[in-house]
Amino acid sequence: MPFAPPPERNPLDRRVHAAIARATASVSPIALLLATVDWVGHLAVSPGKRMELADLGLEQGRRLARYAQALAFSPPGSPAHDCIAPPAQDRRFTAPEWHTWPFNLLHQSFLLTQEWWDAATHGVAGVSRHHEQVVAFAARQLLDMLSPGNFLPTNPVVLRQTLARGGTNLARGAVHAIEDLGRALAGAPPAGAEDFVVGRDVAVTPGRVVFRNGLIELIQYAPSTATVHPEPVLIVPAWIMKYYILDLSPRNSLLKYLVDQGHTVFCISWKNPGVAERELDMDDYLELGFHAALAAINAIVPGYKVHATGYCLGGTLLAIAAAAMARDGDERLATMTLFTAQTDFTEPGELALFIDESEVSLLEAQMAETGYLTAGQMAGAFQILRSNDLLWSRIVGEYLMGERAPMSDLMAWNADATRMPARMHGQYLRRLFLNDDLSEGRYPVGGKPVSLSDVDVPVFCVATQTDHVAPWRSVYKLHYLTPTEITFVLTSGGHNAGIVSEPGHPRRAYQLLTRPAGDNYVPPDDWVRRSPQHEGSWWPAWAAWLGAHSGAPSAPPALGAPERGYPALEEAPGRYVHEK
Repeated sequence: MPFAPPPERNPLDRRVHAAIARATASVSPIALLLATVDWVGHLAVSPGKRMELADLGLEQGRRLARYAQALAFSPPGSPAHDCIAPPAQDRRFTAPEWHTWPFNLLHQSFLLTQEWWDAATHGVAGVSRHHEQVVAFAARQLLDMLSPGNFLPTNPVVLRQTLARGGTNLARGAVHAIEDLGRALAGAPPAGAEDFVVGRDVAVTPGRVVFRNGLIELIQYAPSTATVHPEPVLIVPAWIMKYYILDLSPRNSLLKYLVDQGHTVFCISWKNPGVAERELDMDDYLELGFHAALAAINAIVPGYKVHATGYCLGGTLLAIAAAAMARDGDERLATMTLFTAQTDFTEPGELALFIDESEVSLLEAQMAETGYLTAGQMAGAFQILRSNDLLWSRIVGEYLMGERAPMSDLMAWNADATRMPARMHGQYLRRLFLNDDLSEGRYPVGGKPVSLSDVDVPVFCVATQTDHVAPWRSVYKLHYLTPTEITFVLTSGGHNAGIVSEPGHPRRAYQLLTRPAGDNYVPPDDWVRRSPQHEGSWWPAWAAWLGAHSGAPSAPPALGAPERGYPALEEAPGRYVHEK
């Protein structure tokens, strides 16, 4: 169905819905109730499934009993083999202390319980896929919260540390907890973030702001080579993040790397919106953002096409812009590069658990009062998606073990979050996530729909193996949305760490394969089998690809073009990146 804005709601209803959103951290209790009723009701009328679960429980009981018996008769120092292995990504019980009595039996019982609930929440006939995912996710979150590793009496590593240090670890942990609470109440960044000051420690690649409007600053970076490729590179980061994830410390700055490879690089720095920007919409982000930046680049580096690059939501925006430009015969793009950017939203991963009509209506009611989606709401959603890594392991490490995890530039950047205008965010959720307008040819630009099948410039598309925000198979769907040449890269790491993957970074690998324009579709699993494996960073492969699609190097352009209305305003990183 064509996109239609949400109906006008009664002011009283909006206030009530906003209050519910505030009380539940924007998680819809109705959505959870519907999912639970769907699952419970269909399980109740599925005696076969219940019998399978009963059999599984009995079989697990026998396995645990055999394991306990083996433990009882094993010689000291030679524990019995585990009766269940943890999932590959679960590192909670890897310490040797977990394999001593009684903690071996305790953690094995927990893993068996986890296995049973996974079976109970999946495969119930009649339950909708979305509701199945919601119930399974909720069960997993509850189990993660109750993990024996989260509590002092049942965590042998913490107990050993407490005995060895006379409880000083718990005292330090209490200090850490009080400090963190105080910082949270004051709206201050986490401890250690003060060591990564924007413009001093991070975002230090030399450049100048050459354009500013009410939504963006455009930064042009100073050349570091005697000659540069004539086609400039435009970076379009997501507006839910500060741009300097691509310009962290000099050793892992992608922007500096591009400049050092002989490219003229421009990057958008989005304004951190407040109440005054509440009515900005997706069209504004397209016109005041991408198109304004492209016009500035055309004036500063005239006569050359542009290598456009988009990250996450910035990549989605770039894909929309590229489709509209192809539709209208605008040939100013040389290539398009997408980093972890989705163009089909039918399978967006676990983030979709928070995006249905009930959830979106609560968010819209809350944003109608505040004018924006807060940075804390976005950060909280991502934290829940990876609660083991981002929440519980931190609580154990910092509050029970008393050990502060060292702050890194990436962690400090992650804490420097941004807001999103109410109108734009509502449109984004409805048009792309709920309605999937872009992949189905309904997304309007200039009053007419665009189609990704019109894109005809070469594409370099990067996805990451453990991405919870843009799963790589979802990113891969670009292959059947456009017939153009696509060089697809699947790299190790997650949504952020997989992109910030500089040469020399340990334990990095990637796969790369190019599909020629007009070639047959290759399913993702076949692509994995066919594409060669490479050790190290994918950055050099991208630099080589950009070079192959660029002209012969020549003298670099000046910073800005004051005679054309684009003077160099101030030193990078500019003003907008400092807005809190």
